Amino acid sequence: MAALQQTAAADAAAAAAAAAAASPATASLSQCDQQQQPEVAKMNFCNAVNSALHIAMGEDPKTMCFGEDVAFGGVFMCSRGLLERFGRDRVFNTPLSEQGIVGFAIGAAAEGYRPIAEIQFADYIFPAFDQITSEAAKYRYRSGGVYDVGGLTIRAPYGAVGHGGHYHSQSPEAFFTHIPGIQVVMPSGPREAKGLLLAAIRDPNPTVFFEAKMLYRTAVEDVPEGDYEIPLGKARVAQQGSDITLVGWGQQVRVLELAAREVAERDGISCEVVDLRTLLPWDADTVEASVRKTGRLLVSHEAPVTSGFGAEVVSTITDRCFYSLEAPPARVCGYDTPFPLIFEPLYLPTARRIADAIRSTVRHHG
Repeated sequence: MAALQQTAAADAAAAAAAAAAASPATASLSQCDQQQQPEVAKMNFCNAVNSALHIAMGEDPKTMCFGEDVAFGGVFMCSRGLLERFGRDRVFNTPLSEQGIVGFAIGAAAEGYRPIAEIQFADYIFPAFDQITSEAAKYRYRSGGVYDVGGLTIRAPYGAVGHGGHYHSQSPEAFFTHIPGIQVVMPSGPREAKGLLLAAIRDPNPTVFFEAKMLYRTAVEDVPEGDYEIPLGKARVAQQGSDITLVGWGQQVRVLELAAREVAERDGISCEVVDLRTLLPWDADTVEASVRKTGRLLVSHEAPVTSGFGAEVVSTITDRCFYSLEAPPARVCGYDTPFPLIFEPLYLPTARRIADAIRSTVRHHG
């Protein structure tokens, strides 16, 4: 435990130093690249989130972070160093009550604060569902624009992480994409996570920010050390291609890239990979442009297939691109079952399952 505390303290000091050295000027990632190459550092997903939190807390004294075990750094250590730097008035633990966490955050946002509430696991966000959908999402609308809780950001780790079972593995994003008045963001890597989180915290609309647990330690990229934002509601073409469009978000983007590599090497199939980044609102225009080029569409997510957000993507793109489609759109998703424990490898939409679906879709003849 002492060694863990020393490591956490060292990480916190490094994160605080990096955040303190960051330029106060904010730019989009593309603007940074156009003006000059920003200073970058190797960061995993967790460190990128931590860097964004330090920047957001440092720029606005009304920003606060709280949740279960947040003060000591969180179970995944994403909030490490915040308590030491910003104090207990702004960084604190809460009781084990998701409804209370979100309810308090809504009240703080209504009073002009910028709360960043953490739900320890997305599986446990449902006790707060009414607070999010009936209060946060409707506060501005029902007051005729007089009041809002736009400063609210809710962070929640989601998805498979290695036999987490039914209560530590779920991907509940589709429940929230049905709710007007909030935003839903799901980054696919460290670079995306930092820029999107800073944009979400500063955006004048309440946001649910889902973070893939699988990526916290495994995803490592060059990430700008300073302050930058990635626009919400704008997808990213992660890989250019000509035969089929693959659409995903969060952890699944990396699985799609693995599948694309396999079919390129073995079958000569060229895949275009689109990372949605934001699910509400989602960038249908970018997906439409890609499908008009390739003529084929495959969507993949970890959540169960029935009523998953992939169905919305398929429906919208079919409406927009019906006469451009060379084959029926495909979905490779989780199954319609509670998330299993020992059978997790069979449940997940793996690169192999996706590769088989790519081959079938490309070879389809109507």
